[in-house]
Amino acid sequence: QVQLVESGGGLVQAGGSLRLSCAAPERTFSSYTMGWFRQAPGKDREFVAAISWGGGSTYYADSVRGRFTISRDDAKNAVTVYLHMNSLKPEDTAVYYCAARYLPANVGMAGYDYWGQGTQVTVSS
Repeated sequence: QVQLVESGGGLVQAGGSLRLSCAAPERTFSSYTMGWFRQAPGKDREFVAAISWGGGSTYYADSVRGRFTISRDDAKNAVTVYLHMNSLKPEDTAVYYCAARYLPANVGMAGYDYWGQGTQVTVSS
């Protein structure tokens, strides 16, 4: 099973910024919708953002729209997906996961077949 690898998490003060990266090690993923999800302690995993193959369409959860930006770089042999997070709030604290699915992009969570291990983001007040 191909594993996606997230990086870029850390501790940041409220109002600060972070950029998360997700490495998808095969060119195949250039045909996949890529998504970011997060899970805070004691809460269910929730959708954050998704980007279509080719990058033409992006979708965001209401809670992050206007603050977070998803983008992708489809290189020759791999795909990298980014989540630029600005104006961070303590409620953004969570483990952030990258995922991929061979379905059109939208705000849904279903159908993601490939997942990373997650990266911790902690926002202090």
